Amino acid sequence: VQLQASGGGLVRPGGSLTLSCVASGSIYSTSDMAWYRQAPGKPRELVASISAAITTKYADSVKGRFTISRDNAKNKIWLEMNSLKAEDTGVYYCTAEISQSRTESDLQYWGQGTQVTVSS
Repeated sequence: VQLQASGGGLVRPGGSLTLSCVASGSIYSTSDMAWYRQAPGKPRELVASISAAITTKYADSVKGRFTISRDNAKNKIWLEMNSLKAEDTGVYYCTAEISQSRTESDLQYWGQGTQVTVSS
């Protein structure tokens, strides 16, 4: 199983970016998927998560600005980021809880990370 994230880049404060992440490989089912981020010198933090039933959760710092969405058939998630701030800068990682067969428990997989830099 591999997770491939993309869409990062350099954007000015107040701007927007959309990240995407797709899971591929031997996948039987995917439950929760999420985006984390890690700023320089800080621990990795949860940004947003989405269940297979499309229940979403957000960090307080991004509520009202970020939107997580998902396509279950494609094992793909997006993170639409609006009104970006300098403090949103960091490496963004996608993660997914995936089972590879009917009898196996979910394991958590991580993507490689994509850099988001918010700067004027």
